[in-house]
Amino acid sequence: MADRGTSLDFSRIPDRGVVQGEGVIRSVTFVPPSQPPSFSAMIESPDAERPGRGPAIRLFWLGRRRIRGIEAGTPLRFSGMLSTPHGEPTIYNPRYEILAKED
Repeated sequence: MADRGTSLDFSRIPDRGVVQGEGVIRSVTFVPPSQPPSFSAMIESPDAERPGRGPAIRLFWLGRRRIRGIEAGTPLRFSGMLSTPHGEPTIYNPRYEILAKED
């Protein structure tokens, strides 16, 4: 991935700016058919001391209900403009690359 910003340190997530990093999807959220299509996933550092409880970023795709291959436990490389709506670090429509899982 081209260098488009600072490499992300999950222990020091900035308030905003272009970031890139790698992590592991810890959870995904689906919306019901009655709501506009969107799909989101929480991603955290692959070496988190307490998986599921450390700092994380919400990756949010508008207009999608699902993204094939993105599920809990999927390693992912991502980049995009970080913002903090409602105090939660979020990247809307991030660029992403699904990484191979280690056995």
